Amino acid sequence: MTTQTRYTGLIARYQDRLPVASSTRFISLGEGNTPLIQLQNIPRLIGKNVDIYVKYEGLNPTGSFKDRGMTMAVTKAVEDGSQAIICASTGNTSAAAAAYAVRAGIKAFVLIPEGKIALGKLAQTLMYGAEIIQINGNFDAGMSLVKEVADHAPVTIVNSINPFRIEGQKTAAFEIVDELGRAPDYHCLPVGNAGNITAYWKGYSEYAADGVCENRPVMCGYQAAGAAPFIKGEMVDEPETVATAIRIGHPQSWDKAWNAQKESGGWFDAMTDEQILAAQKMLSQYEGIFCEPASATSLAGALQDIGNGKIAEGSTIVCTLTGNGLKDPDSAIMQCKETHPVTIDASLDAVKKAILDNMA
Repeated sequence: MTTQTRYTGLIARYQDRLPVASSTRFISLGEGNTPLIQLQNIPRLIGKNVDIYVKYEGLNPTGSFKDRGMTMAVTKAVEDGSQAIICASTGNTSAAAAAYAVRAGIKAFVLIPEGKIALGKLAQTLMYGAEIIQINGNFDAGMSLVKEVADHAPVTIVNSINPFRIEGQKTAAFEIVDELGRAPDYHCLPVGNAGNITAYWKGYSEYAADGVCENRPVMCGYQAAGAAPFIKGEMVDEPETVATAIRIGHPQSWDKAWNAQKESGGWFDAMTDEQILAAQKMLSQYEGIFCEPASATSLAGALQDIGNGKIAEGSTIVCTLTGNGLKDPDSAIMQCKETHPVTIDASLDAVKKAILDNMA
């Protein structure tokens, strides 16, 4: 009879590679271990000889990659005796912070930009019982306030300026190498606050330094055209894009993200909202994978650079899909507003006719 070990989260799995002790209480919801899905139909559709995988982080407990960093940030906050955490958020961070605070038995305070957060994310944060503070300003204004408040109140910041967030998020790179047996040739990511590109590069670099893999990927960061400080080379005060999760003009991991790009020989580029939404729809309709708009920025960028030859044929590419499509249902419904269900009589003949009409 075989003995199976139950998966209990990324800290337990990679404990020897994370800043925790055997006595540390892990605050976990079973995050990590997300699927690495090889795309089958899109490569054929574009007629290119490439292996494209998507790391589907939308299947984490709260539906985004933020859970990876939050399990570590909250674990360390509790270890240090903190009774409350605080973050600024475009939605995903607030949902993750609220959930892990509940798990830990501490308070969560979140600052969100009024009217600039997708309803799926707001619903989560409300249900987890966080103290929500809406501000008349964008994410960057909220981030500035959070950093000031933390100097005057007994709360721990759990945005990606918290180094333990990066420690948790680097484990996604470990999982990819563990599954592929090597690092990909290119890794494509959406870039907003830039903590994720920083974290992946850290993970790949640590594995390479320890001889777990021989190569490190070229890191390709893609932003929304209306929120693209890395492309402009300077901060953007009024970012705007349909991809709410990356509607950030003042990235907190600015220097580290530039370092990842330069060390890896990679690049940053900007995608229009139209390109982002087209990639989101392509993933849903050709691969059966539903991600939120910001997530699809990685695939939009990869397809552009496969097409123009920057990403060579024969390459292995991983695109991170940062969040589940159910995070932003309004955006998806708007894209499909011309599609209406067919209403028929409740009879076998009517159903058969509807099927045959659509098979023709």
